[in-house]
Amino acid sequence: MGPDNRTPPPRPVVKRTARAILLELDPDDPYGPASIVLIRRVRPGAPHPYWITPGGGVERDDRTVVEALHREVDEELGGKIVDVVPAFVDTISHPLPQPPAGGTPIDDGTLLHPHGVKVQHFFVCRLASMDLSRRHGPEVTDPNGEYQVVRLPFTREGVTSVNVVPPRLRAYLAANIEGIRALLAPDLG
Repeated sequence: MGPDNRTPPPRPVVKRTARAILLELDPDDPYGPASIVLIRRVRPGAPHPYWITPGGGVERDDRTVVEALHREVDEELGGKIVDVVPAFVDTISHPLPQPPAGGTPIDDGTLLHPHGVKVQHFFVCRLASMDLSRRHGPEVTDPNGEYQVVRLPFTREGVTSVNVVPPRLRAYLAANIEGIRALLAPDLG
């Protein structure tokens, strides 16, 4: 229980991710049409594709979540980003397997943190450059299925035309197109 003996204790954060709501905008026309860069994922044996934002787990060597975001965009897209602004956080259940007595983790279903959570940090940012020939990392060297970089119109119709996951992100994007673009407005500061 929590300090007042009535509320449950906080759930431990067992994983953090950094993900890019990555927009392509004309620097000379910041209020003109925009595209969002996503990754179309097809897993072996899965009946349908889904779309994710570029990004991934924060690693021990990453000094900050934003540093992890830059690393992930470089790995997955051969890309550089600018104007990184926090936009959305999604917290989901993420229990971890318990390591055995010897210390090597195994996946036997035993939970070390039965109430652990994964916190996904989503940042709106502007694509500065992308060279898909520079992609590297596990998604490229040892892919589990397909990772196809796609651009969609950054409109309600565009973001709801595909299965963007997590679903709460899809709903957030569809409800906040103008607000998300405003996070990159030249007068934001």
